[in-house]
Amino acid sequence: MKAVRIHAHGGIDRLCYGETDDPEIQSATDVIVKLKFAAINRIDLAIRAGVSGAKISTPRILGTDGAGTVAAVGAEVKAVRTGDAVCLYPMRGCGRCPACLTEQASSCAGRCFFGERDDGTYAEYIRVPETNCFAIPLGLSFEEAAAFPLVYVTAWRMLITHADVKPGDWVLVLGTGGGVATASLHLAIALGARVIVVSSSDAKLARALELGATHGLNYRSQDFANEARRLTEKHGVDVVVDCSGGQNWTRCFAAIARGGRLVTCSAGAGASPKNDLKRVFWNHLKIYGTMAGNRAEFYRLVAFMAVSRRKPVIDQVFPLEDAKWAQQRMQEGRQFGKIILRVDP
Repeated sequence: MKAVRIHAHGGIDRLCYGETDDPEIQSATDVIVKLKFAAINRIDLAIRAGVSGAKISTPRILGTDGAGTVAAVGAEVKAVRTGDAVCLYPMRGCGRCPACLTEQASSCAGRCFFGERDDGTYAEYIRVPETNCFAIPLGLSFEEAAAFPLVYVTAWRMLITHADVKPGDWVLVLGTGGGVATASLHLAIALGARVIVVSSSDAKLARALELGATHGLNYRSQDFANEARRLTEKHGVDVVVDCSGGQNWTRCFAAIARGGRLVTCSAGAGASPKNDLKRVFWNHLKIYGTMAGNRAEFYRLVAFMAVSRRKPVIDQVFPLEDAKWAQQRMQEGRQFGKIILRVDP
């Protein structure tokens, strides 16, 4: 089969497109999926560069998200059949620890995404556990089904499980244009929240306003904390969704209302910002850090996508052989929404 692999860590030049062996059934609960589309995620870039925190053996096929049709199933597989259209829950745990046994694989110390210890979705075929296969939500194309899993289940855990966003809440989303930020915008609007988006790009802010954001703030020319308080009549925002970290972290606290919540999933702009602990306890703030949601949350997300008819925003589609240029686009921060790889021509 055709696939994109790395044989060593480094820059985009380490991505090698070529032939490799087809995956085979190894367990009675294995499923082989013939992929049609895969999606680019930040974790893919971290794995390629060798900074994901996981021990990666090479060669390794990258890719966390994908969608396609079931090509083969193990003897004990019952949830899917050959020919079924599926999207993939992107994480697996060790299968033995208390977290895994209670369907909380996202809290498993041995958790991994596809493309880390197992080969990923930048390929024509992938072998996955039966429990990672979900029916594509009604109304979504294969392309859209590949785009939503990782970023939307992360946003779901942030906004719904942790922040408990309710209709009428003010939600501030940093990192507008990225996958998790765009998913957070979609979910917050669907929940009836009022959303303020923050970016350094006026073009991305304009796009977010088209998608339903209430206000857009450019942090290079505006103090978004002061502006957020002005826009909320000095109340402050109820929830901050931080998808970047860095120096804006400190300003986030100045924007939050008393009793508000801050949820974060990334430190791409810096992992060691200053913290004002007095503001945290004086204002009864709640801070949540998270990665992708668990399988139960993904199940609810799939149902939500079908009922709400929400569709992920697609930025650009590249052929599989151009994976390096797709990753470069993300690395340079030029995208708005999800960058997709077309696997099946």
